[in-house]
Parts: sequence; C-alpha cells; structure tokens
Amino acid sequence: MHWQLFLIFLVASAGAASTGMLFPPGTWYEGMRKPSWTPPRWAFPTVWTFLYLASSLAASRVAGLPGSGMAMAFWAMQIAFNTLWTPMFFGLRRMKGALIAMALLWVAVVGMLVTFWPLDWIAGLLVVPYVIWVSVAAALNLTVVRLNPGGAPEEG
Repeated sequence: MHWQLFLIFLVASAGAASTGMLFPPGTWYEGMRKPSWTPPRWAFPTVWTFLYLASSLAASRVAGLPGSGMAMAFWAMQIAFNTLWTPMFFGLRRMKGALIAMALLWVAVVGMLVTFWPLDWIAGLLVVPYVIWVSVAAALNLTVVRLNPGGAPEEG
C-alpha cells in the first residue's frame, strides 16, 4: 500500500463526505414515514467514516497493481454516485432520482468488490461492509419513497 495513494483516495472521500454537512437531513426528513429498521441517526456518520477509510485503504492497495484499471474505474464511479446521492435526496428532495443514483452506487460498489478481490483479497474484503451498507441504504431509500408517495413535505 502507498500512503500517498491512500491520502489521495481519502481526500476524494472527504469531498463526498462533505455533502452530508452541506445537505443535512432537516426537519422535513424527520417528519417523513420511515421503516422501523431505519438505523439511528448517529449510525450514518459513524458507518460512513469507517467505509470511507476502508474503501480508501482498499483502493490504495489495488491502484498500483497490474490490471487495476477496471477496479479504479469502479472506485471512481462509486465516489461520484456517492457524492451525488446526498444533494439529490436531502438537497433537492428528489427521492426517486436519488434512488437511481443509489442503484448506480450499488452497481459500482459491487463492481469494486468483484474487481478488487482477484487483485488483492484483503482489498476485496475491505469492500464487503460497503456492499452491505449500500444495500441497506438502497432498501431504506426505496422504502422511504414507498411510504411517502406524495414525496418530501415542505420544510415548516
């Protein structure tokens, strides 16, 4: 692993993470119907911090390896859709549009797992929690859309 690469991937991840501070959930989201299995609010920054560290570490292990082009393309794809989701859902309140971004994020993260694993099994293993969390997040996004057919309420 190259520490310089790790730091570059981590800075890119920090850019994605900053959207959570720029577009916080707000009272409109608190008032929406959500499933009983919605993780507690504190879980989101905690889990995302771990996932950003793990995916940056995984990418830094794979980036310099021969044949890592597709793996790096999936990493770039996931960080792009990761960055897009929060402004779409919480900023624009386009929950259905955010669901499309989430589906593409899920594809990218699974693509990371599939392409990282043969290059470096430790890097692949580091992506497994990300696949699980994005699967939960996608199910949550879909369920919120279904439970709130009228869309996001106006902020009061």
